[in-house]
Amino acid sequence: MTDMALVRLLEDCLSAHWQSSVTIDNVKQLTGGAASQTTAFDAWAEGTLQPLILRCGDDEHQFENALTKPTEASLLELVYQQGLPVPEVIAHIPASDVSGAGFVMRRLAGEALPKRIFNDARYATARELLAGQCGAVLASLHNIDPRRAAMLESVSVEDDVLRYRERYREFGQCLPVFDLAFRYLLDTPPTPRQAAIVHGDFRNGNILVDEQGLSGVLDWELAHIGNPIEDLGWLCVNSWRFGHVDKAVGGFGDKRALLETYNRGRETDVTERELAYWEVFGVLKWGVICLYQSAIHLQGKQRSVERAVIGRRLSECEADLIRLLKEG
Repeated sequence: MTDMALVRLLEDCLSAHWQSSVTIDNVKQLTGGAASQTTAFDAWAEGTLQPLILRCGDDEHQFENALTKPTEASLLELVYQQGLPVPEVIAHIPASDVSGAGFVMRRLAGEALPKRIFNDARYATARELLAGQCGAVLASLHNIDPRRAAMLESVSVEDDVLRYRERYREFGQCLPVFDLAFRYLLDTPPTPRQAAIVHGDFRNGNILVDEQGLSGVLDWELAHIGNPIEDLGWLCVNSWRFGHVDKAVGGFGDKRALLETYNRGRETDVTERELAYWEVFGVLKWGVICLYQSAIHLQGKQRSVERAVIGRRLSECEADLIRLLKEG
């Protein structure tokens, strides 16, 4: 899409939404997000500056169980109403010749780049608090009545494992440790949990951090109804530690702090042993996504350096699975 065409689209949609003349400025395509386009811009309406974000993309080239942008927007509206730290959705953007369907949301303050979160002195206090804050936010999400999220697919653990295995086999790759991990997940089912809204991609890189800690949760396109401990295991996957392997939770904290806040008020505590199953699931899920992203690039369906780079992380997943299965 051209900048001018995008500006006209946003001005028309937001003018109709606010019933006021809108001027768009400072349009900037943001990095990150292999399946969606994320664009930051400023909107001026009646003399007031509104820092906003446009989320749109080509749903045809998203991972098969990813939400469409209209569905993602509806889910964001629900969790925003429940007081979770997520952006407020301002307007839905219909599909057009300029872009795919999407939505405009408020731009939250905070840092999303893990390298800066790890290294910037401004976030020293935040790093000490983040693991516990993540546990508290996930507990709040999982306490929302899932019946309110009728827009989401409900998936059992076994069906989810089988779906990822089927997708893995479609790529024609022979990865013995993947086969072993799928067998492990099917032969040793996890502790049953009451179904909840699962974010599906809650990790370092999809959260915003300010000087006080967690300030926002982004990228809800893999959300579904399922076992809530999936979110905790995914947060602990080694790939999201970005080299800080001694900090099991996102590279910034430990499991004790995560589980301490998550377990508050729960009838049955989540243990590190229970979490271990979901770490294996998370690494395997990420490995299948790596295969998918590289295939989209190599098959010419959507050429992308980011997709190609993600595909090269497959060997990292193999090494992590060997370690986890040996520990288990």
